[in-house]
Amino acid sequence: MNPPDVLWTDPREGTASVADGDLLPGCGEPDAGTGEVDAGTPDTSVLVTADSRFHTSTGVTVVPQDLSTRDLEILIPNPDGVGFERRSGTPVAGGMRFDDIPEGEFFVRSNHLHYLTRERRFDLGVNRVGRHDAVASSVSYSPAMADLTGLDPWQEYEHTGAPGSALQVVSGDVDLAASLDFSWMPPVGSTSYYDPEAFLTGFTGYPLPVLDPTKGDRVYVNQLNAVPSGTLPSGGPMAYTTVTSSQHLPAFAFTPDGTTAMPLFAALQPTAQNAFSMEWRLSEFTRWRADANPTSTLSASWFQVLPVPHGLQDGWVGYQGELLNLNLPRGETGVITRRLSFGNPYPASWGVLGLASYSFRSATPVVVGSRNHYPNGTISVIDRLDHLIAGPIQPRISPPQELRIDGLDAYEPRSVGSTQPVVSWQQPVLGTPRAYIVVLTRLTDSFNAQPTKRFYVPGNRNHLRLPASALEPGSTYYLRVTADGSPNYEPWRAPYVSSERLPLYSADTFSAAFTTP
Repeated sequence: MNPPDVLWTDPREGTASVADGDLLPGCGEPDAGTGEVDAGTPDTSVLVTADSRFHTSTGVTVVPQDLSTRDLEILIPNPDGVGFERRSGTPVAGGMRFDDIPEGEFFVRSNHLHYLTRERRFDLGVNRVGRHDAVASSVSYSPAMADLTGLDPWQEYEHTGAPGSALQVVSGDVDLAASLDFSWMPPVGSTSYYDPEAFLTGFTGYPLPVLDPTKGDRVYVNQLNAVPSGTLPSGGPMAYTTVTSSQHLPAFAFTPDGTTAMPLFAALQPTAQNAFSMEWRLSEFTRWRADANPTSTLSASWFQVLPVPHGLQDGWVGYQGELLNLNLPRGETGVITRRLSFGNPYPASWGVLGLASYSFRSATPVVVGSRNHYPNGTISVIDRLDHLIAGPIQPRISPPQELRIDGLDAYEPRSVGSTQPVVSWQQPVLGTPRAYIVVLTRLTDSFNAQPTKRFYVPGNRNHLRLPASALEPGSTYYLRVTADGSPNYEPWRAPYVSSERLPLYSADTFSAAFTTP
């Protein structure tokens, strides 16, 4: 149910913010009881912790993670500003301790993510959906035996103005959200269909969970159908998909192994529709095209209504499919004022959020081997649905400006000679950035996800010297810098759990491709 030829990526990636006041993030007073070892003896250690917080209908269960095998280190900038001193940690109860870390800034590096901080207590904890004792399988794909009745008349995909039918399988008891696809499409108009060779594909790529009926694990089978909704500003037909029928299946046992078919025998029932009105000002997104990249073209735009299992108290926890999905043709602009409706089969305890995004991409591809790449960037607004539609939907922050590499225009293709180039930018015209996220994407001839490295810096910065290990020789990259105005994100203290606190506002600028010698 995602925009055609746009891979689903979590719009929360890269969101960041800075605390109010004149201090650099993380430079305030230490938490009580953590700033000193004893009177007069400064604490020079840094403790990195990580808890998994599992959300279910009965509450949140916190389970500490073992960081002993995590690719984790601290990078301390050298006094001359070039290069870093690397420090390894020692596993301790509750996390990883790094000793003799001097006052000042340093990066906490976790795999390919780099967080600039001064904090002496740093939290890599995450929120998760479902039981804390759920067992993950080894596969993110499963065959399925689908026997479905009570379908709304099946629709065929034609184009964005006639997006057709789709099926999704969602749990909430365990972390399961997947598309259900048939080996052969049902005839148009079908209201029942049997396919012993259907298949499930997890949305996020994480392993599918084991279903345990003794723990009450159940799944929803949802059908999304297209609903015509007038015309676009350009004059073409507009339609969106929404959940029109669903069944919450009884608990059953299933262990995904990539071979055994999951039994999905469902008699779907109509889903009550919830109406709302919105004014989506596309032109307020497209006006920032040149700031995203002076030579870019308008690309995909989409509006979604998304369920949030077990409530919004911690923000957007868990991607569990869609309740409504509106994808527009490339290059659409103007204003869409419309009354829409969405089906919601979930309990009232689940939350509902809205997402509006507009993407821009390079006008010509970057060819690496047999693959064409289109460097791209996005402007996004994400909030509780009732908050998002309370006024016109428009950006809250615009892209950074004047992206440069070692002082030269980064929007022009070039070769980078330095092993540690300086990336710089200017602040956006609209909004006040609370943080910037610098993303390096290495372009390869593989059709898998492209390797990335991310650097999170506070919003009072406009440059970053890359570590020596950031760029590989003989490679092609592009650079994206995100300005983030989200008020509640704290990448210098708790990057993962705080990245889900609503609202989320971000905007990207992106470079042309550049090569390393």
